Amino acid sequence: MSRPMLRTIRLDPSDTIVFERAAEPGEPAVVGGFMFWDADPETLAGKARQAFRAGFLGVESFGWSTLATVGSATALEREAAVTALAAAIRDRFGAPSLEAARAAAEEELAYAEGLCAGHEPGTVIALSRTVEGGAIRERFRTLKPRGAPQALPVIGLVRGDGEDEPAEAVDLVALMKGER
Repeated sequence: MSRPMLRTIRLDPSDTIVFERAAEPGEPAVVGGFMFWDADPETLAGKARQAFRAGFLGVESFGWSTLATVGSATALEREAAVTALAAAIRDRFGAPSLEAARAAAEEELAYAEGLCAGHEPGTVIALSRTVEGGAIRERFRTLKPRGAPQALPVIGLVRGDGEDEPAEAVDLVALMKGER
């Protein structure tokens, strides 16, 4: 018998750029807010800030994913996820015992399973994490599959009056760094 489980998803390579470590597609996921329990979110910058603001935590890689999808897991897959997460909680956060770490892992996975409730497999879930009044607040949005993919409109590029104009190259990296 299968159970619902959040799984990481990668629609494009952006997670490999915006996070210090990107989760592997398809791995079990939890919300991962506990990763910031001792951090001051106001001082987070760069990739750590992006993980705080919009990251689901991959249980196997301890990498981040911008999106998760509603999937399923067998009893063995779920047990493996609990075991992996409990070991990480014990080793990385110093849980007082494996039993305490396992209880925390069970709680994290149960919360993630609750996010799957009432949603069809394949539903995509996005996370927004903010600080409001000194407390961390998490909001979730869902995107449901709509059947057959829709065609995107075709956009034609037309130059002014037909004359050959020099192409303008834009260096996006330099723009992001404030160099242009």
